[in-house]
Amino acid sequence: MRMMEEDKDCKDVVTQLSAVRSAVDRTIAQIVALNLEQCIVERQQAGEETAKVVEEAIALLVKSR
Repeated sequence: MRMMEEDKDCKDVVTQLSAVRSAVDRTIAQIVALNLEQCIVERQQAGEETAKVVEEAIALLVKSR
């Protein structure tokens, strides 16, 4: 918003927004991956099935896009 308020070039605003989106996407993927790893380890240690956890993680990633 500040860039727009400062009358920055439209191309610069779009470039910045694209960079922010990319950073957020990478962060989401990292969080889901770390959580998935932790959930799988916990399920394996408990002798439980892990397929459902993987499906849920994939659904979260798809939903985030």
